[in-house]
Amino acid sequence: MEWSIQQISRAAGTTSRTLRHYDDIELLAPTRIGSNGYRYYDSSALVRLQRILLLRELGLGLEQIRDLLDRDTTEVDALEKHLAWLRDEQSRLARQIASVKATIHALRGGEELMAENMFDGFDHTRYREEVEQRWGADAYAQSDRWWRGMSDAERADWKTLAADLGRDWIAAAEGGIDPEGDEAQALAARHVAWLRSVPGTPGQGSASELAQYVRGLADMYVDDPRFAANYGGTAGAQFVRTALLHHVDAPR
Repeated sequence: MEWSIQQISRAAGTTSRTLRHYDDIELLAPTRIGSNGYRYYDSSALVRLQRILLLRELGLGLEQIRDLLDRDTTEVDALEKHLAWLRDEQSRLARQIASVKATIHALRGGEELMAENMFDGFDHTRYREEVEQRWGADAYAQSDRWWRGMSDAERADWKTLAADLGRDWIAAAEGGIDPEGDEAQALAARHVAWLRSVPGTPGQGSASELAQYVRGLADMYVDDPRFAANYGGTAGAQFVRTALLHHVDAPR
């Protein structure tokens, strides 16, 4: 079965112009072009468009999306990852909705506001399940206590540090410097120090545990679009991974 470009644009809530642009940049080609010049799309093209729109919702750029879609993976595997991201986002939004409702209820009733309830769903707790699966419940509990024990100013400073680090990584990757050179390795040292600042993580352990922890995170930066986006996309995340792996594996 095939659908015309007009049918697809209406169904997907996009425009024919956007779909033509996707073809121009080799992101989504029509399955065929009819003798009348109209573009037609089959079910495989629809699946690819669905993945494009999902990744756009995650904030990725078109070039990053093309890189991801061109990887050697089945459509089902890719969509299962998308589904996991969407469920994670659904859970986070549900908690945000509940916290806002609780605030409205408290304000209307003249009740005291509870900060620990007002900000549920707005912070690191969205990754709780992933952290516990990778590094254990104790690791999450310790880092959670550390985060909640910070003042607002301390949290803001820590977020600024993370944002500065991400910006500097992107600049380094785009600048074409050697990921194993002194400049990139200084960034890698900053990054590892930043990771080790979080209590409860494997970064607090021995040198071998730290190296294993950094290797796992470096791979995750490349494999997971949510994290790759922090470094300008897949290419930037690959640069970060190369620099971090050299930092922990190079002989001292």
